[in-house]
Amino acid sequence: MKEVIVFLAEIVNVFHDLLLEVSQSSGWNLTDKELHFWIIGILGIIGLIFVDVLFHMIARWSITVISFLFTLSMVLVFVLAVEIQQKITGRGAMEFNDAAISVLGFLAFCVVYFFMKMIAKWIRTR
Repeated sequence: MKEVIVFLAEIVNVFHDLLLEVSQSSGWNLTDKELHFWIIGILGIIGLIFVDVLFHMIARWSITVISFLFTLSMVLVFVLAVEIQQKITGRGAMEFNDAAISVLGFLAFCVVYFFMKMIAKWIRTR
């Protein structure tokens, strides 16, 4: 897990330095904060438009799918935060397998929930 985070951080650092260099060489002279404002702002709005279009398509089919995707993203962030906390405090090992099994636990409980929901719907239609 540590290696994955270090690798991702290195990718972000390379892009950060590249964008800062492009900013300086093109005469924009953006500060680090201004660079963050523009890059995260642009990436965020692209993400919002993509997710908005996708979720509107999914909403025609099922709101539960949107609920699942939102909750899954929260679980992923929480699991990553727990693993980072374990590394910082030294209480437990920061391992990819811990994160994977945590997400698998969420998915297993979702299967049970969706199955119970399906049975309840089947009973109501009878």
